[in-house]
Amino acid sequence: MKREIKFSLVFRDMWQSAGKYVPRVDQLVKVAPAIIEMGCFARVETNGGGFEQVNLLFGENPNKSVREWTKPFHEAGIQTHMLDRALNGLRMSPVPDDVRQLFYKVKKVQGTDIARTFCGLNDVRNIAPSIKYAKAAGMISQCSLCITHSPIHTVEYYTNMAFELIELGADEICIKDMAGIGRPHTLGQIVANIKAKYPEIPIQYHSHAGPGFNVASILEVCNAGCDYIDVGMEPLSWGTGHADLLTVQAMLKDAGYKVPEINMEAYMKVRSLIQEFMDDFLGLYISPRNRLMNSLLIGPGLPGGMMGSLMADLDKNLESINKNRIKNNKPLLSQDQLLIKLFDEVAYVWPRVGYPPLVTPFSQYVKNLSLMNVMQMEKGKERWSMIADDIWDMLLGKAGRLPGALAPELIEKAKAEGREFFEGNPQDNYPDSLDKYRKLMNEKQWEYGEDDEELFEYAMHPAQYEAYRSGKAKVEFKADVAKKKAEKEEALKPATPATQAFSMPTSPQTMTVDVNGQAYRVTVAFGDTTNTSPSAAPAAPAPAQNTAPVSAGSGKEVLSPLEGKFFLVKNASEAPVKVGDTIKEGDILCYVEAMKTYNAVRAEFGGTVTAICFSSGDSVSEDDVLMTIQ
Repeated sequence: MKREIKFSLVFRDMWQSAGKYVPRVDQLVKVAPAIIEMGCFARVETNGGGFEQVNLLFGENPNKSVREWTKPFHEAGIQTHMLDRALNGLRMSPVPDDVRQLFYKVKKVQGTDIARTFCGLNDVRNIAPSIKYAKAAGMISQCSLCITHSPIHTVEYYTNMAFELIELGADEICIKDMAGIGRPHTLGQIVANIKAKYPEIPIQYHSHAGPGFNVASILEVCNAGCDYIDVGMEPLSWGTGHADLLTVQAMLKDAGYKVPEINMEAYMKVRSLIQEFMDDFLGLYISPRNRLMNSLLIGPGLPGGMMGSLMADLDKNLESINKNRIKNNKPLLSQDQLLIKLFDEVAYVWPRVGYPPLVTPFSQYVKNLSLMNVMQMEKGKERWSMIADDIWDMLLGKAGRLPGALAPELIEKAKAEGREFFEGNPQDNYPDSLDKYRKLMNEKQWEYGEDDEELFEYAMHPAQYEAYRSGKAKVEFKADVAKKKAEKEEALKPATPATQAFSMPTSPQTMTVDVNGQAYRVTVAFGDTTNTSPSAAPAAPAPAQNTAPVSAGSGKEVLSPLEGKFFLVKNASEAPVKVGDTIKEGDILCYVEAMKTYNAVRAEFGGTVTAICFSSGDSVSEDDVLMTIQ
């Protein structure tokens, strides 16, 4: 009998590799007993990464979710683990050191056992503090090797990285094959090298199914000494997700490994509940194409988790490009044509930005930069003409050391814009901020929460937390769900003579949405939303605080460069622009948050701000007037 292989259900990543959202806390608590009843999991991934940000987006308290969701697994003796982005904590941008320290204390008392830490650049300097803080909080520190395939990312590269992490105190190693493009033989060599020197260190393998390598990779890493395998299950396995539990168990059993038996009655119960959650609302954000495996993904090497959200959002980008093509009498692009353009641009961009491993947030940065290049070139502008500040931080070394060399054209662009390259410790760029958020919470008379968990959430996700506390997030989420359900119902209607003549409303439609007993009158726009955006107002008399867009004033218009959410600032350290402020060319006026990055909108001319046309958190479309300047 060969060694025992244990399984981990990556329940969080199953959802986030498929689409945009994860289940609500009531759904999570409902499915937990059936997962336990399956009797085959030593571990379950319960939170981390985008999980808590997603909770906030649909108006749910993430701290309540984590506490209630992890509890039944603890009682059953199943370990819980979470995804931790090292310097970035739980978000896309870097986190101050004091927030990082609080992060592990909060997650441990909430019920998370294992912190799976990764740095999207594989910069060990960013991971080292996480090892220390996780262990100080009583968590198991599992450190990740972010697997990608390039001339730089060799067996020796990953073996040496693993040795360095173990010497820094890592308890376990995760082979994080986030795009599923690790070649099976190479992965087996890496695992064998680690086990040869550190046989006592547990190794867990995480992979996505999309390009088609990962079942072969699972067998190779197990043969080399791997201890835990991450798996998914129907109806969220394969495609941009993970290999299915049933396939992996049968394969390893045939190879002679000791693997747990599966309670199939419970498996079917969990499968049924997942489908129930999809039918409720989650399936509205899951592209059917995410169920497909596609060897085209070998080329761009984009990770499964990012492909899930990309396919959900691609229609918006396609709509924007096609509006421009209509204006210029060009033929429309199909989604497949846009996808190929994007993949080709990723292949061009990736080596020129220094081969960052294609994992969050840097996979998004490479994808966003590539997509922005495609969109700008479609409009007749130059490549690299719009680079978000977070992406610049990566290029300049502020987020960590790039594995490869930056292209001369980007070095010249940085110099031309007066940007400085950074060689020091990335954490030094982000000063402590908890006192700042304590002050803000005191001013707003908000409680810090049990074990300072609300303080932590505010400091980690300030803009999303404020939208959650105000109720704005839930209103916008319910409005979006209502819109998507209406569109789906219309698409499913049979093509009878009566419905053939039907067209989607061309003007915004009003409906009432109930949020915690408060009725809101919600305006939802269908189809072409160039000049409209969802808005919500209470059905009862409006409160004293006005959150409606300010009327446009006189002067030149500042237009939104893309669709997203409008914010005046991206963190508490920035002072927002106000009506009456004098600004000069090049000043940051505001941000449009899109594709998980904050895109700075800079003044193209100087003058006085005469109007700010949206409130922070409002949805904006491309070419909406954000401000006027005279």
